[in-house]
Amino acid sequence: MTFNKLQQTISVVFSNEKILRQAFVHRSYLNETEEYTSSNERLEFLGDAILSFITSEYLYTTYPQFPEGTLTNIRSALVKTKTLSATAYSLGLGNLLMLSHGEESSGGRKNESLLADCFEALLGAIYLDSGIEKARVFLRTFLLNQTEDIIRNKSYVDYKSLLQELVQEHTKISPIYRVTKSEGPDHNKTFWVEVLMGDTVLGQGKGKSKQEAEQDAASKALEKYPRT
Repeated sequence: MTFNKLQQTISVVFSNEKILRQAFVHRSYLNETEEYTSSNERLEFLGDAILSFITSEYLYTTYPQFPEGTLTNIRSALVKTKTLSATAYSLGLGNLLMLSHGEESSGGRKNESLLADCFEALLGAIYLDSGIEKARVFLRTFLLNQTEDIIRNKSYVDYKSLLQELVQEHTKISPIYRVTKSEGPDHNKTFWVEVLMGDTVLGQGKGKSKQEAEQDAASKALEKYPRT
């Protein structure tokens, strides 16, 4: 992957390629170069705001049947680290990240947080160089096209909140989540979690983060928890 290839892939040609390259400078890299004096964090800050705005606008206009709470949950599913990092990975952004040797050797190019941050920084760079419409097209092409799958799979549902409401309604006790096992390197771990009510295991789940595993466990618990 090269910066020229990336521009072809995303159909955005930068008039100022320095802005594009800046989006890939991780702060760790500053200790090993004199070419850059700042990281991509400011572009990430800008991109985060643009991401929230365009995603909210898209959901508002595309799904008039959904109430505010549902739109908020769908937006959260779209802009969460896992979704952004997977999109960044599919675009090959990790290959262009400028990292310190230490960060790279620890798996930084596949680190979900770094990839998600880079995606937001790239969005900020597109906005600065090409304007809001290019940023909108970029997001619709590579991120917002995942909305229907999120809705179909109900992956926007906060199962932990639903389970807590249900359990507290019957017992006045909050469910507790406990990690039972984890495997894999730091940048690619899998977690196993169980959710308990007192000493009773309500459900078990797994995921690539503790939060994902907890949601999976709550979902499993809801499948068999009595609703009456």
